[in-house]
Amino acid sequence: MSSEDLISVDYEIFGRVQGVFFRKYTQAEGKKLGLVGWVQNTSAGSVQGQLQGPRSKVKEMQEWLKTTGSPKSHIAKAEFKNEKTLDSLDHSSFNIVK
Repeated sequence: MSSEDLISVDYEIFGRVQGVFFRKYTQAEGKKLGLVGWVQNTSAGSVQGQLQGPRSKVKEMQEWLKTTGSPKSHIAKAEFKNEKTLDSLDHSSFNIVK
């Protein structure tokens, strides 16, 4: 492990992000970056979740959530909040929550 801080951040993504495999792509990207956390659809039509991992990888994932997403998605806005430093990760993998 590097000496880089582990951080946790909550996110919510707005736009056309449901019915376009956004959660599946988010899970795949998170795993590719070695992050843990979760992603789920909300009743409001957005997607929300939590990212945890080394700061640089979390920042990379935030950029992906803001600008890339799944191929058919259209991201109108990405909000990130409750960023905090962690001593250890709260999750063991990256899950899609139903």
